[in-house]
Amino acid sequence: MLSLRLCSSLEKIFLEGPIPSHPWEKASCLGGEEFSFQAMVQKDGWGASSVQVTVDSPLASEITLFQVGQVPCALPAYPTRLDEDYLTSRPGLFPDPLLPLEGDRVEVSSFYPTVLWVSVQVPPEFPGGVYPISLQLSCQGEQAEATFSLQVVELDLPPQRLRYTQWIHGDCLADYYGVPIYSEAHWNLWEAYLKAAVQEGVNTVLTPLFTPPLDTEPGTERPCVQLVEVDKEGDAYRFSFARLERFLQMAQGCGVRCFEMSHLFTQWGAAFAPAIYGVEHGVRRRLFGWDTSAVSQEYQSFLRQFLPALVAFLEEKGLAGQVMFHLSDEPSPEHLESYSRAKALIKPFLGDFPLYDALSDPAYYDSGLVEHPVAATDHIDPFLERQVPGLWAYTCCGQCVDVGNRFLAMPSARNRIVGWQLYKYRLAGFLHWGNNFWYSQNSRQKLDPWRVTDGGGAFPGGDPFSVYPGKAGPVKSLRMKVFHQGLQDLRALELAETRLGCDVGSQVLPGYASMTFSQYPRQGETLLAAREKLQELLQKTL
Repeated sequence: MLSLRLCSSLEKIFLEGPIPSHPWEKASCLGGEEFSFQAMVQKDGWGASSVQVTVDSPLASEITLFQVGQVPCALPAYPTRLDEDYLTSRPGLFPDPLLPLEGDRVEVSSFYPTVLWVSVQVPPEFPGGVYPISLQLSCQGEQAEATFSLQVVELDLPPQRLRYTQWIHGDCLADYYGVPIYSEAHWNLWEAYLKAAVQEGVNTVLTPLFTPPLDTEPGTERPCVQLVEVDKEGDAYRFSFARLERFLQMAQGCGVRCFEMSHLFTQWGAAFAPAIYGVEHGVRRRLFGWDTSAVSQEYQSFLRQFLPALVAFLEEKGLAGQVMFHLSDEPSPEHLESYSRAKALIKPFLGDFPLYDALSDPAYYDSGLVEHPVAATDHIDPFLERQVPGLWAYTCCGQCVDVGNRFLAMPSARNRIVGWQLYKYRLAGFLHWGNNFWYSQNSRQKLDPWRVTDGGGAFPGGDPFSVYPGKAGPVKSLRMKVFHQGLQDLRALELAETRLGCDVGSQVLPGYASMTFSQYPRQGETLLAAREKLQELLQKTL
């Protein structure tokens, strides 16, 4: 006997249960929005069977089905740094990758539930109304059917104002797929992963002028992915930006609108130069790296020649207002002096292009070293108190207690709430470091993300990446989709504000007035109900 149960996209359904207690069979959305729900399939008997899945709906051409896959995780949470709002802290299998169906069939086991993810891409300017979505299952004469009722409000989501970057690591793509860096196969992969990221709200991309000096063991190098070609003749340098121009054009073709230039100094303190290769006397060699002090005369001479040439190129390409620079990622209080020296070297050459860096200590802002901080969400309160204009937020493995994040072991509501928080505090941008970091900590080893989801025991599972490598391109994750739902919530709130003239958050979400990044509604049902109330307010403005 087949059975089919519909549930919300905020459920995480494990192989061993528990089964969602409340069915979810109707909701609403806006035009231009991607709406999702899940369908849990179960079958009596013994063994596995091939089940045919059919979709009957006026929206059928806009609907895509995925199977929610399971991945192992050895470190769901730091044992000494967690709170009560984790689904579990025990190793196990977690629902996450969204696997495309092969044709119209799915393998269903009688021993555990099979979960389908139903994605509905509602076109812009779509006629308002209620649209049924009927899922029909068939297997050896047995049948099951369930219908979801989706109401489309005849208003479109506004364009995304928030700048959102999730770092795509080009070296990880080349290593996993075994293709030469900057071969045509590598360019094609990079484009496919960029397109996938943009579809989920990313509009800003880390641009590897040189190999980004991120998550690298001191004294070692990651595979060279630098876009800028360098020729050295004595003390003079010449630069070719042809490869950089190709990258910019490719990214713009994917829908990217803003570019963050890779960090000009090493992570955690700006003490050294990144690995930079160039041609001298006809031989390509490493010109700078861990053996180059950030304030060495050689690197200073290089920057004085490189940065004016780069800025002139960016201005020529009409990228004013679309480019930001990074100096060093996540400097700590003890790095104030080294960071200050590094900034003094580069700031005179950046023109009007701003400097952004991820950090936790407000001393960098108070001292004027970083005018545009990207604050960790568990350290953001001092920056909010200072009313920093254009403030960004970020999360990584350290944001593991109380605040929202996208770990495998966290409820999906804790992922989606971030969109509401970004709206409430009027933040200008959001950064997450791991779109596809498929290495171990400090890039010491290559990993298979299908088998190792925690950076080899370094990060809570799910932190290093949001996308899996498929045979020919990216396989998106449940977590990637849910965070995008939060960004759509943000855009819907902005739409309501333009039509109603006020922030309606308190009218729709209980606890919104007192909500912070560490105190917020925890239940998925609360978020879903709030979004429905928001749609009701918007419907009344028609």
